Amino acid sequence: MKWTDVQEIAIELVERHPDVDPLQVRFTDLRRWVLELPGFDDDPERSGERILEAIQQAWIEEAD
Repeated sequence: MKWTDVQEIAIELVERHPDVDPLQVRFTDLRRWVLELPGFDDDPERSGERILEAIQQAWIEEAD
């Protein structure tokens, strides 16, 4: 899984953190949680605010 797999990451986050409101997650925590996902193997330095925003938005949509 790579940073660009936004939808897949969002699905994993919903499954791993079902009681978390994605709107309340700090980007530092979001980044750490993505890096901890099994199968995630992208360069940690490739994450930025734009990709984290996209992941957060997809997570919000998946959680609804």
